[in-house]
Amino acid sequence: MDIILAPWPWYVAGPLITLTMFLLFYFGKRLGISSNLENLCAIGGAGKLVDFFKFDWRSKSWNLMVVLGIAIGGFIASHWLTSSDAVILNPKTIIDLDALGFKNAGAYFLPSEIYSLDAMLSLKGFLILIGAGFLVGFGSRYAGGCTSGHGIVGLSNLEIPSFIAVAGFFIGGLIMTWFIFPYLF
Repeated sequence: MDIILAPWPWYVAGPLITLTMFLLFYFGKRLGISSNLENLCAIGGAGKLVDFFKFDWRSKSWNLMVVLGIAIGGFIASHWLTSSDAVILNPKTIIDLDALGFKNAGAYFLPSEIYSLDAMLSLKGFLILIGAGFLVGFGSRYAGGCTSGHGIVGLSNLEIPSFIAVAGFFIGGLIMTWFIFPYLF
């Protein structure tokens, strides 16, 4: 028998995020996912090929626990904190996605038109994955961090560059959603 637990409400999760940010600030640490990817590249020996990855990754090894926590948290959430794979979408969104070729929109968290093995191994899917990976990697380096680093840590520290970066992330998301995405599908 599976036990389904309800996700934590915002008034519990929000203060826990605040407490986490306070503790990180107190101990002089910064949270960000892209820095974890830098550490993983440095561990894998990328510093032999690219000078950017030549640094003492051991000094940032605490941050690798974030990656482990995300993996464990994702597993727990998908197995015990969700009652179904369905996503509640606005009916107009379902109609719009159906017009783009997304059948059963909202029935599953990850649409098979993008995330199935067949879709990812097609030429179009492969090119989208490579292009998206390049753009995310370039963008996070160009912005000096990723959405989690700027959106959670930078904004909570009232940093102007993070405000500008987050505004850019939202503008980029709107451009992608309204002007580019419809032509990809």
